[in-house]
Amino acid sequence: MEKRINIEHTEPKGYQAVFALEKYLAQSQLTPAHKELIKIRVSQINGCAFCIDMHTKDALKNGETTQRIFLLNAWRETDLFTEEERILLQVTEEVTLISQQGLTTATYEAALKAFGENYLAQIIMAVATINVWNRIAISTHLPIPS
Repeated sequence: MEKRINIEHTEPKGYQAVFALEKYLAQSQLTPAHKELIKIRVSQINGCAFCIDMHTKDALKNGETTQRIFLLNAWRETDLFTEEERILLQVTEEVTLISQQGLTTATYEAALKAFGENYLAQIIMAVATINVWNRIAISTHLPIPS
């Protein structure tokens, strides 16, 4: 792939603004497992190799199993994910694929019941944030570290 701009160096204030969202999420109530499931699934949908690489490694360090990571893109077809995680993943997909239908009322209500307002708001912020990172990494051809 061709070398493109490095936004961290070219527009450091913009990059730091997005990084501030990461700092907020680090202090949120989201569990490490939930954060990584969101980050990996969004990155799979968007086809962001850099982020898939980074977040699968992070998930493994946090105790996630390889089997669950391998099957994450087919989470509906397995019983490896809890009901709570299934709701989380449904929210993740609907918010990421917002042009298709957005966050449906049924999913929103199930998530609100499962997580409450604050946790659901944090889920939405996490999905939005990794979508921003995916767009930066894909648009700038961010290379995967060796």
